[in-house]
Amino acid sequence: MTVELIFEQTRTGRKGYSLPSTDVPAYRLPNAYGRQMVTPLPEVSEPQVMRHFVNLSVLNHHVDKNFYPLGSCTMKYNPKINEETSRLHGYTRIHPLQPLHTIQGALSLMYELGEYLKAIVNLDAITLQPAAGAQGEFTAISMFKAHFNTKNEARKYILVPDSAHGTNPASVNFSGFQPLTLPSSDNGLVNVEKLIELMTPEVAGLMLTNPNTLGLFEKNVKRITRIVHDKGGLVYLDGANLNALLGITKAGDMGFDAVHFNLHKTFSTPHGGGGPGSGPVAVRQNLQPYLPVPAIVSDGRSYQLNFDVPNSIGKIQSFYGNFLVMVRAYTYLRIVGKDGLKDISRSSILNANYIIQSLKDDYLLPYTDYCMHEGVLSGRKLKDAGLRTLDIAKRLLDYGLHAPTIYFPLIVSEALMIEPTDSESKETLDHFIAVMKTILKESSENPDLLKNAPHNTPVRRLDEVKAIKDLKIRWKT
Repeated sequence: MTVELIFEQTRTGRKGYSLPSTDVPAYRLPNAYGRQMVTPLPEVSEPQVMRHFVNLSVLNHHVDKNFYPLGSCTMKYNPKINEETSRLHGYTRIHPLQPLHTIQGALSLMYELGEYLKAIVNLDAITLQPAAGAQGEFTAISMFKAHFNTKNEARKYILVPDSAHGTNPASVNFSGFQPLTLPSSDNGLVNVEKLIELMTPEVAGLMLTNPNTLGLFEKNVKRITRIVHDKGGLVYLDGANLNALLGITKAGDMGFDAVHFNLHKTFSTPHGGGGPGSGPVAVRQNLQPYLPVPAIVSDGRSYQLNFDVPNSIGKIQSFYGNFLVMVRAYTYLRIVGKDGLKDISRSSILNANYIIQSLKDDYLLPYTDYCMHEGVLSGRKLKDAGLRTLDIAKRLLDYGLHAPTIYFPLIVSEALMIEPTDSESKETLDHFIAVMKTILKESSENPDLLKNAPHNTPVRRLDEVKAIKDLKIRWKT
């Protein structure tokens, strides 16, 4: 039925008109809720509106604007086709409580995505529910807990390397274990002898990031997983750095029992500002009984949601996960294909080493092995001029570049953690390298230039401690 949308007479005295529509229903507010007087809204042209929002967008920094080398965050380019597919009405206009026969397309996409992800890491089963990497960690370690509870083994601890992401020990605590720190050796890798000492019957397993947060690949990874397994433990791979492994090696082949994916990192969904995210978890067959419900299953003709999993840890999301991030990741994987995955990792590794090797004589390189997809420099040399890594980060903003991750990992003093990703060109990398060299020169010639940076941003340097303690959450007029 054609519905007329009635446009009432405006304050300028122009007559209204009717616009036919075939798919948008019209609803009239009761008179009691309608305006009783004309609202004096300004007349604004389309170019003015567009310029307003474009100007707002360039006040912030984003990957479409310029280089965004946050280490351990994989701020790679998000192909615009991902956004197009995630906005298709068939995906945006569905509801999680619809009858399953009306959402077969969405279930098919989720099922196929799960199959792709399992193949990428060579593991047996998967859940797409976790809505972030940290929630993926929590999910996996909770499954470890359920596994040992089923075996009536009262294991207390999970080993966490001293270079781990901060979410690792938090996930351990939330899952009912206690974190036990595993120290690094002098080369920045896991101290294997210390692992052997710590791996007692009270230890349930190990959380390992590989490559680790220094960007270094654990050369003894198979020995590490074997040591844990020989003591009856399980090994979890923090998948935040999978951008370095795609198509080259697989978590299952290295001996890991579980791994989470950051779809919003490795598979290109933008996640600046804290979201959106998705952290699916893939596991070996022995952990499959504990996966969250529901599981998406197929009989070859249709897709269903299976809630009949007696030993499941239960639901960890109100519904089925962050679906539109899955759509973006699925689109990305279908575009790059199996062979493209290896190209992604090779480009990531090449780009990172190009930057680190180009700057290692200017800034300090604490661990000298070639890195994987990211590398860690130190700003300790600037201390003689009374400067810190924070000053480098602020000065980079004046050159239109976002800073790398700073002060992480914690085992490197004045850390600069740089991840260029696979999607940046050599020209961009050369520009970043040149700017970093210029800033180092400025630090000796005019240190105040760095201490007072940024100079060209809409907001100058803030008192960050005060900003945290005296948070303003509303605008005062």
